[in-house]
Amino acid sequence: MSKLHIPDQIAPMIPRTLFNSDHEAFRKTARRFFEEEIAPYHEKWEEQQHLDRDLWNKAGALGLLCPTMPEEYGGSGVDRLYSVIMMEEQARVGDSASGFSLHSDIVANYINNFGNEAQKQAWLPKMASGEVVSAIAMTEPGTGSDLQAVQTRAIDMGDHYVLNGSKIFITNGYLCDMAVVVAKTGTSEKGAQNISLLIVDAHSEGFSKGRPLKKVGMKGQDTCELFFNNVKVPKENLLGMEGMGFIMLMKELAWERMMIAIMCAAGAEGALAQTVDYVKNRKVFGKPVAAYQNTRFKLAELRSEAQIARVFVDRCIEQVLKHELSVEAACAAKYWVSDLLSKVVDECVQLHGGYGFMLEYPIARAYIDTRANRIYGGTNEIMKELISRSI
Repeated sequence: MSKLHIPDQIAPMIPRTLFNSDHEAFRKTARRFFEEEIAPYHEKWEEQQHLDRDLWNKAGALGLLCPTMPEEYGGSGVDRLYSVIMMEEQARVGDSASGFSLHSDIVANYINNFGNEAQKQAWLPKMASGEVVSAIAMTEPGTGSDLQAVQTRAIDMGDHYVLNGSKIFITNGYLCDMAVVVAKTGTSEKGAQNISLLIVDAHSEGFSKGRPLKKVGMKGQDTCELFFNNVKVPKENLLGMEGMGFIMLMKELAWERMMIAIMCAAGAEGALAQTVDYVKNRKVFGKPVAAYQNTRFKLAELRSEAQIARVFVDRCIEQVLKHELSVEAACAAKYWVSDLLSKVVDECVQLHGGYGFMLEYPIARAYIDTRANRIYGGTNEIMKELISRSI
């Protein structure tokens, strides 16, 4: 299949200073992968509702999976800017199908940060190579964002747990070989003290998967329900200490929310680049759409707002690298930039006219794919509630 035309990003008003030459070399590899292996097959991913399984192995062979994991566990031991690059290049091409970042930067982090040596050796190298696809199973049909209210329960049977329950909206769920499952293990009156994290092999007896869920957008992303019917989970698969799951989840949620902000900032820049390319070439009443003052003013507004988002997100990334990012800053980045992305895409659809509503155009796909950013990772209303608590 021929390479897609993906316009260059609009030059930033304020130059970025985060990346060095090694980062940019990695970016070239990531960009080529997304442009050649992912973006041209968007319709295929949507039809089957997940990527081809072998793409995980290809990504692993290129060093694109779990790059921040230590070298002894199959990673490259590099900083999180490499993860940032992966997210930005995914967003640049409008890829809403791959779940690489959740695998590499959420699940792998839980195992690396809280797992014991045996757990790290058992799972991280296979995750880095793409041999194992991973998921994290938090959300349940009746609990939404309230993790303390989960009903999935793991009963202590001595040398193992017996796991029962279900999870919904699980990214990478259909293809997963392993899931980190949030489950109740205790009987404390304080809900947070009952929560534990279990590493569950997806090939275990009693572990089953629903068909990929039919979504409004992001139709190519592997998202499904998971079911646990008397699944036997060895005690050695307990991640960290029993009853410490909620604390572990809270430590990683700020980074998860930053991941959404990073992809939304890059997505806004990508939508703007597509639209500038379109209005310069599309003629109406004998002259390019870009020649009209309304178009120029609207593009000026969108470019300014995308740049403001970029500066804040990059500053937050600097704080991430120093391990100094506050919870409220991550929440602010997640809610404000995801809101902005929806606004930018909506305005860009309008500038495309009727073609903006045709799914053959990337901006139309972005219109339905980007809406979920304001919901997952904690709804934007919850982000505001968390920010308000620090005032």
